[in-house]
Amino acid sequence: MSNYTKATNFTAKDSLTTGDPGKLIKGSEIDAEYTAIATAITSKADTASPTFTGTPSAPTATSGTDSTQIATTAFVQAALAAMYPVGSIYTNASVSTNPATLLGFGTWSAFGEGRVAIGNGGGFTAGDTGGSADATVVSHTHTSGTLAISTASLTGTLNNYEEPFGGASGIVSLSNVGQAYYGGSPSSTQNRTATIDASHSHTLSGSTASAGSSGTNANLQPYVVVYMWKRTA
Repeated sequence: MSNYTKATNFTAKDSLTTGDPGKLIKGSEIDAEYTAIATAITSKADTASPTFTGTPSAPTATSGTDSTQIATTAFVQAALAAMYPVGSIYTNASVSTNPATLLGFGTWSAFGEGRVAIGNGGGFTAGDTGGSADATVVSHTHTSGTLAISTASLTGTLNNYEEPFGGASGIVSLSNVGQAYYGGSPSSTQNRTATIDASHSHTLSGSTASAGSSGTNANLQPYVVVYMWKRTA
């Protein structure tokens, strides 16, 4: 853009004496002034939808201004810095460039490698770390022991055991139940000792089926990997 500068001092001509050639206003002088004016006008931006060239400047609005005022680069930079104060986390799903280069401010360091973020509270304090990607015990087997059961022989006495009359074959019974035999009366009543061999054992052993999976990464929730940076200054 160029500014208009007047080349002829027409007011100074008025003070000259009559007849002085310099007092005359020449057409060339008027033509030169109009040309200079036209050149300056055509190099200026229009008031409606202007197109600027070079490096135009404007007053910087105060932070938080919400109007149609022109936003300078200084205003935008201050607004971004306010969005990311020291301690803020910046994430990017595909670009690994340090935010100091991308945003133009602050000191940033890589943050949270191999970890997910969890909100402060509920027993957790900002800055704490914990947890493990690899489970300590996931895949495992429960095995039962061997159980043995055994019994001993049983020994007892049969009282009032009655033999059949005359040794003849027949049915015998305990006297407290009733008597049944072939004719006559029993020849004798005796007590007998009986032994029942009930000794035996049971053995139970075995194992349950294995279950679970490898502990590697078994503690991780469904995740997506991104680049994370923390502003430190």
